[in-house]
Amino acid sequence: MAVVLVTGGAGYVGSHACKALAEAGYRPVVFDNLTTGHRDLVRWGPLEEGDLLDADRLEAVLAAHRPAAVLHFAALSVVGDSVREPGRYRRNNVDGSLALIAAMQRHGVGRLIFSSTAAVYGEPGEIPITEASPAVPINPYGETKLAIERALAASGLAWTALRYFNAAGADPEGETGEDHAAESHLIPLVLDVALGRRASIAVFGTDYDTPDGTCVRDYIHVSDLADAHLRALRRLETGGRSGIFNLGTGQGTSVREIIAMVRQATGHPIPVETGPRRPGDPPVLVCSNAAAREALGWRPTRDTATQVADAWRWHRARFVG
Repeated sequence: MAVVLVTGGAGYVGSHACKALAEAGYRPVVFDNLTTGHRDLVRWGPLEEGDLLDADRLEAVLAAHRPAAVLHFAALSVVGDSVREPGRYRRNNVDGSLALIAAMQRHGVGRLIFSSTAAVYGEPGEIPITEASPAVPINPYGETKLAIERALAASGLAWTALRYFNAAGADPEGETGEDHAAESHLIPLVLDVALGRRASIAVFGTDYDTPDGTCVRDYIHVSDLADAHLRALRRLETGGRSGIFNLGTGQGTSVREIIAMVRQATGHPIPVETGPRRPGDPPVLVCSNAAAREALGWRPTRDTATQVADAWRWHRARFVG
């Protein structure tokens, strides 16, 4: 059974990837410092606690498990925090990733699947966004991810960077899902209103040049993301070339549409408070996923309403019981 080291595997997307790996016959070994991850979400293989900047610990784990590949999710990922604490984001996301790449090179681990982000595109000049669209991030978080994409290109490793758009939903079987101490994603924030954990949802900007005046985003189910990581790994195992792929549905959903879906799924009225636009919020972010479809044989299978329904089941079980 091939071992795959999953950095950040106790987190949201990483835990779903661990489930997909285990179901495909791999042995996922989670390497996580549990700063934002959750011990109880490590269910499909062993947990090795540690930090990527702890060189001795990382070396020991690589030597003990001798993974065939690495899926790298470990990162700080809140855009606003990255603006306030750019040095912290660089240390964690860039220095930590460079330490991982160097350790892989020393141990002869030749394949890496990198969790990247649509934030590398900044404010795009074209919709849909393709992999050829200019990568001009407008926040430190996006800059850290782009820096590692460039480092991978010079690393000598076989690698794939997956630039995903708005991860959403939860495991359809309810075994893992989204649980952030400081939540910043729209769907769980709206679900928190339905659960009575917050009084209302804030909508920032209602005068965008979009059908209903609110921002439009490309939401992709987290289980579809996990499937893409598995397919990217298999592609490298069979000699596929290194590269970069967008992961999204190619369909946009507005903030108002998300709120309506949550109202439908939960039966809760979801009070709304409107406010001015936030700086740096593009009106529309929707990708082309044609490259991933062709090279990975990947297809997103769960629409936005399904994402909301799966997230709602998880939220109720996680936060209400």
